[in-house]
Amino acid sequence: MPKYLLALDQGTTSSRAILFDLKGTIISSAQYEFRQIYPGAGYVEHDPFDILETQKQAAADVCKRAEIQPGDIAAIGVTNQRETTIVWDKATGHPVYNAIVWQCRRTAPLCETLIAEGWNDYVQKTTGLLIDAYFSGTKIRYILDHIENGQQRAENGELLFGTVDTWLIWNLAGEHVTDYSNASRTMLFDIHTLDYDDKLLARLNIPRCMMPKALPSSHVYGTVQPHLMGLEALGGVPLAGAAGDQQAALFGQACFETGMAKCTYGTGGFLMMNTGTEPIESKNRLLTTIAWGIGDRVEYALEGSIFNAGSAIKWLRDDLGLISSAREVDVLAESVPDAGGAYFVSAFTGLGAPHWDMYARGAMLGLTRATTKAHFARAVLEGIAYQIRDLVETMEKDAGVHLCELKVDGGASVSNIMMQIQSDLLNARVNRPKCVESTALGAACLAGLAVGVFTSTQDIVDQWESDRVFSPQIESSEREKRLIGWRRALDRAMGWEEK
Repeated sequence: MPKYLLALDQGTTSSRAILFDLKGTIISSAQYEFRQIYPGAGYVEHDPFDILETQKQAAADVCKRAEIQPGDIAAIGVTNQRETTIVWDKATGHPVYNAIVWQCRRTAPLCETLIAEGWNDYVQKTTGLLIDAYFSGTKIRYILDHIENGQQRAENGELLFGTVDTWLIWNLAGEHVTDYSNASRTMLFDIHTLDYDDKLLARLNIPRCMMPKALPSSHVYGTVQPHLMGLEALGGVPLAGAAGDQQAALFGQACFETGMAKCTYGTGGFLMMNTGTEPIESKNRLLTTIAWGIGDRVEYALEGSIFNAGSAIKWLRDDLGLISSAREVDVLAESVPDAGGAYFVSAFTGLGAPHWDMYARGAMLGLTRATTKAHFARAVLEGIAYQIRDLVETMEKDAGVHLCELKVDGGASVSNIMMQIQSDLLNARVNRPKCVESTALGAACLAGLAVGVFTSTQDIVDQWESDRVFSPQIESSEREKRLIGWRRALDRAMGWEEK
């Protein structure tokens, strides 16, 4: 009798595996960081084999620690960094180029060309997205242009494309598939017809045969091949759930009602609101995306993303050496009442929604001789929270609702001081669950639904528990004063890099 669900949570800086019991409690987990490759300014790459091997090792470790036997695991769910683009040889399974990461800005010139040609309205109406280097479509074009005979090989059916979910499923189960939520991030997928768009494929000259088959998010895609080294205990286990990391987090947070929203604080910061079975076209430069598909029912979401959240804290630790651990930034930030007039804009790789400035760059402003390391640390946390507030304000306009509560998860959500700052700036409750691993939990639950562990989403609602609710503690006049300073700082960071 199966006792567990396994989530493979493949992120931007690490690969994790988390084993849940059937009540959503974490039994065991393992995590491995992998190499980040920066070939040039604004360029970010990964080795696809680093992604695969760290993910396999994490899964193997979890199985070993929990003494997993064949038959113990009901199903596996996959969740992943989304727009990151991998192209590989169909015959050999070897990547033809490093993975181009979602953060990478190298295709900004091609995006500018598409905008100049007048594609923006068509792209938004068809895919729900805005033309940006963030998404996969232009990254595929770049790879085909930068390998020998790339276009010809693609047209001959020799090359396959996939986001990270597809790459993992291909290597674990031998199936070339994706789910609707990940497909909707390629800038090539019609979110209304649930198929790739011929006009966009033609404009970027991307052969349809490269594209993975798009299927519901809760679906048996295949089974783990029994001969995989280190994963023998998983042989024959169904891969039955897949969703992009943010959609999986929305699902794991049990945001099943229209108007419910969550924010995930990971490498980036991702705000998503469930808008039900009808997509809402944003009037304020947010993204309309597929949340998930279950059977014949597809639900949609509005999303806004900031590119650097947890990565800004990592920058403080690894590159500047101002802190020795992520916890230390909290200690420093808590030691001062505010940032002393300092503002930090974490636009290392441009600004995402609602600003969409590919040429913005990071900035620290308002420094004086009275600025200390503590003020610097607090400014970094506040800078993340300010950007999330910008997203919430914009999302409220698009959806026509006022957000009274925001559910939060992800690594940085464990920071009490940052969640309090977020509540203060939003003037809304911030609700943190007992299980902040909502992304992995969502993937596991999608898989559980597909194989009958759960009979409906109500089973998932019944399991969700709150850890702590943060409520606003500052006056409206103080909030507005801080927001005025933030807008000035933001204005100075935008358009910094010359086109």
